[in-house]
Amino acid sequence: MFYYIKGKVTHTEQNLVVLEAGGVGYALHTSYYSASSVKQGDEAKFFTYLHVREEVFELFGFADGEELNCFKMLIGVSGVGPKAALSILSVVTPSKLALCVISEDEKALTRAAGVGKKMAQRVILELKDKMAKANLDGGALQEADLPAAVGDGAVGEALAALNVLGYTRAEAASAMQGLDVSLPVEELVRLCLKKLMRG
Repeated sequence: MFYYIKGKVTHTEQNLVVLEAGGVGYALHTSYYSASSVKQGDEAKFFTYLHVREEVFELFGFADGEELNCFKMLIGVSGVGPKAALSILSVVTPSKLALCVISEDEKALTRAAGVGKKMAQRVILELKDKMAKANLDGGALQEADLPAAVGDGAVGEALAALNVLGYTRAEAASAMQGLDVSLPVEELVRLCLKKLMRG
């Protein structure tokens, strides 16, 4: 229904941003990272998701599309509702979430309020399954598409992390072109995401 809302920030809380657009104040439930990226009086653009259950309509918004994609993936995990998804995205960035999944780091996910060990394990299991499907759907990856140091652990982990976030192996490899492969995994993922979002 709404793809994004662009307007003036009139109010912020830890997990809430109010954007005024066209004389209407939209209350957007959001993550700590998105809320802390803006301040009152700023002009901002938030990518949105309208959650409808019974007679309740809740609008969620994020400062970038990658965080919105992660939110959608998280609420697609059985037993994970919007509040738990926001809670997870308030303790891990999209690139860190992907790394938690590939390294099976449930401890990092349980730092989120309301997320126990079982929920963290389910998030890891179900998102890993999605990653496997994305690899199959992405088709064969050509060696020429990969950086020279593809054997390096950081590059392999970064490619896997991008798969978790819904990109095919070919898209991830293309984004990796030209990057300094000696960078830490999280930095590689962050730079790739910047390139992919521009594309």
